[in-house]
Amino acid sequence: MPKINTLHDVYVDQLKDLYSAETQLIKALPKMAKAAHDATLKKGFEEHLEQTKVHAERLEEIFEELDEKPTGKKCKAMAGLVEEGSEAIGEDATPAAKDAMLIAAAQRVEHYEMAGYGCVKTYARLLGYEDAARLLEETLGEEVATDEKLTEAAESINVEAERSGQEDEETEPTTSSRRK
Repeated sequence: MPKINTLHDVYVDQLKDLYSAETQLIKALPKMAKAAHDATLKKGFEEHLEQTKVHAERLEEIFEELDEKPTGKKCKAMAGLVEEGSEAIGEDATPAAKDAMLIAAAQRVEHYEMAGYGCVKTYARLLGYEDAARLLEETLGEEVATDEKLTEAAESINVEAERSGQEDEETEPTTSSRRK
């Protein structure tokens, strides 16, 4: 692993981290879409998959300009976030509760990406890579918009998850009635 000495080195390292994150997400989003019950949420995951592919392509374009390869680093944070999403998929939960869990997992991913893109955009500007900074700003804006859509979806899905949980409680026998 090469030594990181300069801001340019940090920039390249962080771009590689983001590229790894995006490629991991490209594999995870179809599973999240398949697990989602709410049609709008399912469609949102499918749309974000297409957007994520574009994000990876933009990063590839930046790497080409830098004459660097995008590979060589695994984003451990995204691996952990994807694993949490997989756990949510595997939970025994009502459809609405599972969707609420998927939204929470997806928002963690978006917040991680927003932090990463904010940093590399700043590095690009400081280093004079204005074209890259514009591409990174565009991606950052799309990540923010996705997070806002997830928040909007959560407003109705979380209420539905609460309702479905209450309905389940009403249909289950209470502890005292089970003892009789």
